[in-house]
Amino acid sequence: MSKILIIAEHDGSQLNPATAKCVSCAEKIGGDIEIAVFAENGAAVAEQAAQIAGVSKVIQIDDAKFAHALACVIAPEAVALAQNGYSHVLGPSSTFGKDLLPQVAALLNVNQVSDIMSVQGSHAFQRPIYAGNAIIDVTAPEGLTVVATVRTASWAAAANGDSAAAIESGSAVAADPGHTRYVGTEGASGDRPDLQTANVVISGGRALGSAENFDIIYRLADKLKAAVGASRAAVDAGYVPNELQVGQTGKIIAPEMYFAFGISGAIQHLTGIKDAGTIIAVNKDADAPIFEVADIGLVGDLFQIIPELEASI
Repeated sequence: MSKILIIAEHDGSQLNPATAKCVSCAEKIGGDIEIAVFAENGAAVAEQAAQIAGVSKVIQIDDAKFAHALACVIAPEAVALAQNGYSHVLGPSSTFGKDLLPQVAALLNVNQVSDIMSVQGSHAFQRPIYAGNAIIDVTAPEGLTVVATVRTASWAAAANGDSAAAIESGSAVAADPGHTRYVGTEGASGDRPDLQTANVVISGGRALGSAENFDIIYRLADKLKAAVGASRAAVDAGYVPNELQVGQTGKIIAPEMYFAFGISGAIQHLTGIKDAGTIIAVNKDADAPIFEVADIGLVGDLFQIIPELEASI
């Protein structure tokens, strides 16, 4: 039977919902599911992880060197832990997971499986290629540890269970490679939800025309308590920072509701929203490709429609 280790993603105090999505994938694989929390003080995060249904154990490994999520520091620790009989090591297909899991795979001398969107067996998976236009079957070798990232947009988060899993304390055993150090973190501040985990996302495209005009997207998002996204064209034009980019070269998201204002619908952008629950598009061009995938489409001027929406909320 499989024994699956999930590396928790967190900010030091809150468990990222992507970890619960990895649990859903692990349940499909089948077997014992354990979560490793690497942190400076991971007690709060470990307690949250222990609440997830289907998790049999949480391993809390506290050390000052885990104060910041440096992949080169966590990877050798994850490898040391993985050698305790784990058949699979999973992490989210996020910036965190895409940085960490390849290093874990390299240290274990195995190939990494990327972006698991469907499980066909303990070692058989499906993942998207060609910007999501094709799905391929991937089979990992039997007898070797499967190291994989989970496409979080394809999985619902596992719910909390009726009882908490056991929390076990562990110790850091690997030497710090010493070639990477934490310098600082820069990012957008604010009270809006995180783009990759928000239930509602409101995105704007090049049709906004300027960074100043993008304020109407922010205002509507604040009224709906939604996250803000953007097309690559809007990012390249300098309207918003690149951390808001949605699409193949940006963030892959799966909100319950996605608003696209002034976004034409290039295939690279559609790749990022294909798993959204409901897509609502507003564009002046009735032939815009976005209308081919939208559940609700409105042909019109966003500068007239958004104020009307605000007034109606």
